Amino acid sequence: MTTDPLLLTGEVADATARLLRTMAELDAADVAAASLLPGWTRGHVLTHLARNADGFVNLLTAARTGEPIPMYASGDARTADIEAGAARPPATLLDDLRGSSQRFAEAVDAMPVEAWGASVETRRGPWPAAMLVWGRLREIEVHHVDLAVGYQPADWPEAFAQRLLHEVATGLTGRPDAPAMVLRFDGFRQELVVGDPDGAPTITGLAPELAAWLIGRSAGEVLTIAPDGPLPTPPEWI
Repeated sequence: MTTDPLLLTGEVADATARLLRTMAELDAADVAAASLLPGWTRGHVLTHLARNADGFVNLLTAARTGEPIPMYASGDARTADIEAGAARPPATLLDDLRGSSQRFAEAVDAMPVEAWGASVETRRGPWPAAMLVWGRLREIEVHHVDLAVGYQPADWPEAFAQRLLHEVATGLTGRPDAPAMVLRFDGFRQELVVGDPDGAPTITGLAPELAAWLIGRSAGEVLTIAPDGPLPTPPEWI
């Protein structure tokens, strides 16, 4: 379950290709329809993905040059760019995402090995430059589901789902708002523990379904819990 940027570039390219194929089938009514994200149309999601790619280009450039380049000019500017682009025609949205994805790929290719050891400033604080390719892959795969056009967590590549599940479960460790639970997956062969396992429920399912439930992209209908009872409520994914 590597997050090595040089090993993940192929996965980003494949995920981008799947997303672009989905976009190519959307008409004006489709992109104006609601996504799974409250208050956002599919056009908002697609514009966000394009601007996110450009934001990651900024961070890769900062890592490569040592200049303090922010991901976005400001939070307000990010919001304004998404709002301004959401109602564009499907062909324009497609060209924008294709172009921004290409710029991201070129920025990755331009990174010297030593630059991956830098730290960059994201919207949520410092982050290792070596995690930026994983971050882009996560954005593509999760927001592809958010488009609500048939791409489901079950369609995620297994390696991606396993990485996401481990990352989210690890991130819940130590959070006071995270319920204690044992997550069992991979045919019962693997477990992840959140909080104190003593008396905690065991929740079992496939890695994509567990990950989707933890990040609020699934109600967990296909998961099982022991002892029997309602699923706990995971905190908001951040």
